[in-house]
Amino acid sequence: MSGSSLIPEHQLIFSPGLAATIGLEEAILLQHLQALFEHHSVQIRDNHAWLSVERDFLLRTLPFWDAEDLHRISRNLVDKGVLLIDSAPLHTTNRLLFAVNEPVQQTHTAPQPALQTAPTSSTPTTTAATTAATTATPQPAPPATPIRRSAGLLPIHWSPSEDMLQLLGLNHNIPRQFALDQLEDFIFYWRERGETSHAWENKFRQHVTANWRRHQQHQAESFQVPEKTTLDNSWRPSLDALEIMERGGIDRDFIDQSVPEFILYWRERGATPKVLNSKFIQHIRIQWAKYTSSLEHSTEPKRISDHWLPTEDVYDILRMSHIDTEFAHALLPEFIVYWKDSNQAQTSWNSKFLKHVKYHWAKRHQIEQAGTNNAGQQRSSKTGRTRDRSLQDDLTDTSWAD
Repeated sequence: MSGSSLIPEHQLIFSPGLAATIGLEEAILLQHLQALFEHHSVQIRDNHAWLSVERDFLLRTLPFWDAEDLHRISRNLVDKGVLLIDSAPLHTTNRLLFAVNEPVQQTHTAPQPALQTAPTSSTPTTTAATTAATTATPQPAPPATPIRRSAGLLPIHWSPSEDMLQLLGLNHNIPRQFALDQLEDFIFYWRERGETSHAWENKFRQHVTANWRRHQQHQAESFQVPEKTTLDNSWRPSLDALEIMERGGIDRDFIDQSVPEFILYWRERGATPKVLNSKFIQHIRIQWAKYTSSLEHSTEPKRISDHWLPTEDVYDILRMSHIDTEFAHALLPEFIVYWKDSNQAQTSWNSKFLKHVKYHWAKRHQIEQAGTNNAGQQRSSKTGRTRDRSLQDDLTDTSWAD
């Protein structure tokens, strides 16, 4: 604020249309810098009007910004092609040397002739002095008149600024050499298209960052080991797939024996799955479930083994039938020996053993009941009945095996 409350500070004026085009902050700074040309002498260089201003002056007249803000906004103006800067970044230097990116045209006026005064005898000295003063006084040069320039084509020898290269390195980690390597293609592309622009540096930044992303993606893909897609006889599942299947309780020999079947299946279909390992895991899980189920509920007849044991379901059925499990255990060796000697095959040994135990359990109760009845008859009659069956018949009875 001004030191006097009666005199307000100088107001900042900006164009709403310009602010909508290049941004509010950029429009304020640009028009503030443009106003400095009216009160300071400029230097014409490369057909541009250059002006040097102190950074402290800008901070004092624009107190709502600091040096970092001034550097950021001025770089945005450079990227948009509106401003030219020929000084170090504002946060590292005390002066800003800039020019508006439009050529200047100097207006030349015809030299005025010296005053012609008729010589008289009375005033020869005065006339000569006046004439000498008129011819000796230099005429002030007319002010440079900026002419606003429209968007232009990309120059054939265009190159990005050093600040742009540093910006790409700081914000995107793009190496300087990589950015410079894209310059030739960038110039060739835009000159072939014949388009104009105010912000070639901004377009170059977009071009380099897009190519850098593609470059990184290509490098990431090059490190990936391509999965084998040709399904030939040498194909084998990966170690990760084998570990997953073995953790699921699948036997390794079963997996190895299933590989030829898997290969043949997909080759006959005339197509190769995109994810062979996933397909193979799915195939093995289905086949293993079928295999284990067939072992438990096989419909194929087979001979009894030396160490065969009935399942727990058999003993549960015997308990529900009130048959002593120890009685069933005692019958097991005889059951195995008999069927091994007969060399017969059965579809379910559990059912056969259950029938065998029930038969002998019923027979045992019949004998006990018959013994009780015989004892009663002997007490009532001294002439008791003899056995209806002989010991030879009991020893050779195999009706339980039918």
